[in-house]
Amino acid sequence: MRYGSQSEVNPIKSVLLKHPRDAFISQENIDDQWQDLNYLGCPVYEKALEEYDYFVNLINNEVDKIYYLPEDARVGLDSMYVHDPVLITDQGAILCNMGKEERHEEPRAVRDYLRKTGVPILGKIGGDGTLEGGDVVWLGPRQLAVGQGYRTNAEGIRQLRDLTAGLVDEFIVVPLVHWTGPDEVLHLMSMISPIDNDTVVVYSRLLPVPFRQWLVERNFKLIDIPDEEYPTMACNILALAPRKCIMIEGNPRTRLLLERAGFTVREYKGQEISKVGSGGPTCLTRPLLRER
Repeated sequence: MRYGSQSEVNPIKSVLLKHPRDAFISQENIDDQWQDLNYLGCPVYEKALEEYDYFVNLINNEVDKIYYLPEDARVGLDSMYVHDPVLITDQGAILCNMGKEERHEEPRAVRDYLRKTGVPILGKIGGDGTLEGGDVVWLGPRQLAVGQGYRTNAEGIRQLRDLTAGLVDEFIVVPLVHWTGPDEVLHLMSMISPIDNDTVVVYSRLLPVPFRQWLVERNFKLIDIPDEEYPTMACNILALAPRKCIMIEGNPRTRLLLERAGFTVREYKGQEISKVGSGGPTCLTRPLLRER
């Protein structure tokens, strides 16, 4: 299998997903887990399947190949959010070490699958280091930003810096805010989504000043989402290719900003597969190969 994805915006050629039928399993399984996982509500299994199939159809229109992680007894509902347990570089996969204890086994499950498909494992985050994929953002083919917060710590970032030493010229550490505390999801990608090589969607209220200045100094165009659309994950946007993206419906002001800037926007409902679990379209996908 071809692999390599040191971009958040280049055209996706292949992508890794996990269908909720293999993550949620059943309504009974959901009922047993959702509260312990700090979901905002209980997903409805049948509706989740419908939403996800529609989401997959959007991806199918642009992506050549879709791979699916299988059901695995080691992992739970959160395993649908395949972006977090693994990174894909031009030299192979980097397995994360999850800051959320309930997701601890997910990197191993992904490792076992990638080995079968021929994607080499470049390395893994271990020991006291924690790192989740939602905190790692490519801002160029050799520019990597990493959020340091409750899910990704300084030791995990140090290990990632070592693993990517030959792949990265600029390694930017972004301290994250407390926000609503350690039990909620606040990744770096909760406040920034690259959607073109020179354009990012951001929620500036949560961006540290030095990082926002870094973006401005490098001539990124910042599209700021409105306050009222941050809770509905308007800032979590998946770029299928430059200027082509997928977002959760229910964020009309952000969509209008994007369309006025010349972007093609597709939407999916996302109530059961995204909003209750706080995982948007980037969280649901792990591109394995993007064009360079």
